[in-house]
Amino acid sequence: MSIEYRVGGIAPSILRLAKPGQYQVDEKGYYGQFGGAFIPEMLYRNVAELREKYLTIMQEPEFQREFTQLLRDYVGRPSPLYLARRLSEKYGAQIFLKREDLNHTGAHKINNTIGQILLAQRLGKKRIIAETGAGQHGVATATVCALMGMECVVYMGELDMQRQAPNVARMRMLGAQVIPAMSGSRTLKDATNEAIRDWVNHPEDTHYIIGSVVGPHPYPDMVARFQSVISAEIRQQLLEKTGSELPTHVLACVGGGSNAAGAFYHFLDHISVQLIAVEAAGEGINSGRSAATTVLGRPGVIHGSKTLLMQTDDGQIIEPYSLSAGLDYPGIGPLHAHLHQTGRATYLQATDQEALDAAFELTQLEGIIPALESAHALAKLKDLELKPEHVVVVCLSGRGDKDMDTYLRYLPKEFRTEI
Repeated sequence: MSIEYRVGGIAPSILRLAKPGQYQVDEKGYYGQFGGAFIPEMLYRNVAELREKYLTIMQEPEFQREFTQLLRDYVGRPSPLYLARRLSEKYGAQIFLKREDLNHTGAHKINNTIGQILLAQRLGKKRIIAETGAGQHGVATATVCALMGMECVVYMGELDMQRQAPNVARMRMLGAQVIPAMSGSRTLKDATNEAIRDWVNHPEDTHYIIGSVVGPHPYPDMVARFQSVISAEIRQQLLEKTGSELPTHVLACVGGGSNAAGAFYHFLDHISVQLIAVEAAGEGINSGRSAATTVLGRPGVIHGSKTLLMQTDDGQIIEPYSLSAGLDYPGIGPLHAHLHQTGRATYLQATDQEALDAAFELTQLEGIIPALESAHALAKLKDLELKPEHVVVVCLSGRGDKDMDTYLRYLPKEFRTEI
């Protein structure tokens, strides 16, 4: 049975059982050559249980009813699809923004955390752990744990805690214990390492809510399904606004890649739709301070799956860099590695400065302050050969409240008010 999620009276499937195909995970947890489950023995039972039960649980009518109701009444879905008129005029195409920034907690992350905590309850788990970079997934996890009355522990790189202090405060106010990751670059990769160590030490009662389409199978597929509500809504909203469900382009930023996976999901088999993912080039692709995985990476294993990974010749992880905490990751989800390898999606790179410029541009043209992560996707509009008949959807994955300190540090002179 498929979930019924109505937009404009039409009911697309969100948690549908995907048809076998070259862009869907196979029975062994692989997208082409990428994916799998490379895990310590202590976690085998947990991951095996999840793999065996997640699709069955997600298809249960009561699960679907509760998930749908919470998306509607708690998150505030469907999120609007907004025609950005001034942005469209500048770039010479119809540019729509999928307003995930208007969700409760301010980003797309809540779609996944609601789904996973409902799953954890049905698996009998009592304790939730999570990793976070920009803090949005940590906030979303702390939020659903408060909603359901469950213990919550969030691991976050010490550097990211400094960069994203407002989100740290939100998590603590929601009752979560926020533990700094002090090793390595003290960012998202290191927070994920610490969360996995915690899970190894607490395999019986703990569920790990992974925040992106990364990790051992079935996490990449499970998270993509929960986030696929984004593209399900886009199709129905476009039909209402333009008379066609299919855009010409869909753009989204990508670190691990959950908002991109969700925005792409229901377009994967429609080859006419150009799927464009934008990575963080940091200070430049070849500067040594970048997170441009599809350019700099090669196949390797990180956090339980085989994917594209920035690594040295002897297999040591190269520390990533991005001004945006949510894209500061040395790998990419295995689905994205497959989409890149097959050419189904195009992976572009935006520097810190390009993302900042795009954020200030959207703010001035549309009165919307985007998350710095989302601004990477906006930054590539200038590089596309757009025409008036093109219909472009940009997934605005989060709002910029959390990035205000960064934006103020880089505020252009013409925006500054002299006292």
